[in-house]
Amino acid sequence: MKKKTTKILLSAAMVTLLVVASAMPAFAAGDVAGAIENTWSAAQSQIRTVVDNVVFPVVDMILAILFFVKVGTAYFDYRKHGQFEFAAPCILFACLLFTLTAPMYIWSIL
Repeated sequence: MKKKTTKILLSAAMVTLLVVASAMPAFAAGDVAGAIENTWSAAQSQIRTVVDNVVFPVVDMILAILFFVKVGTAYFDYRKHGQFEFAAPCILFACLLFTLTAPMYIWSIL
């Protein structure tokens, strides 16, 4: 039994040594920042179009649905308990305003 365990450990050590010896470090050659800037410049108009026409409208729709659902549940809680909770509807409304107006200024920030 000890012979089998010794063989397995020896095999594992050899495999580990082989992997470590054959592993080559990968270094970036050239100007990485320049490559990223060139890629961004080439794809900037496409990214803007997708974000303005797909991402922001989807986020706006989700926030609008959440806002109206939360206002409805807050109203029903008001009818049940006599106290209207303003925090969650106000936060959702502020987020909705932020995402509705974001396409006007987000690209000047980036």
